[in-house]
Amino acid sequence: MKRLLVLFALTLGLSTTMVAQENTTIKVGQKAPELKFKNPQDKEISLAQISKGRYVLLDFWASWCRPCRMANPRLVELYEKYKDAKFKDAKNGFTIVSVSMDQRKEAWIKAIESDKLKWEYHMSDLGGWQSKPAALYGVEFIPQAFLVGPDGKIVAKYNFAEQAAADLEKFIKK
Repeated sequence: MKRLLVLFALTLGLSTTMVAQENTTIKVGQKAPELKFKNPQDKEISLAQISKGRYVLLDFWASWCRPCRMANPRLVELYEKYKDAKFKDAKNGFTIVSVSMDQRKEAWIKAIESDKLKWEYHMSDLGGWQSKPAALYGVEFIPQAFLVGPDGKIVAKYNFAEQAAADLEKFIKK
């Protein structure tokens, strides 16, 4: 009986945590708020420019976030699987934009290299939890991701970026 109560308490705790970790700022179907921030080479990049005619997985993460770092190998696999795929209504295909919640540029760059995040689009304002991208997207926990469609609208939102695979499959040309 004691084990059953402990199991029930754990289950209740996990389900409460999952409910508490839902982004309520961004709604599916809304236009994706513009992000225009610097990449590791100090060049400003723009989500609006990147997303024209393509699906973009917007991934919020940080070098110091253990769950983010543990998820990165699966994110790399997702990128490898879909980067050259042909999509309906997306002549420019698919890419990932990683938005870092780091405060230290060196740690951010080292994590990109160490985790082999090979896509070209990485951005940050190095503001940590007070970053402008996090505020615009209502990001209060990481990892967190949003799928932006070729029309610039939010298609879906996820707790882990690799959850986007099921949605990406729906948009592949058959």
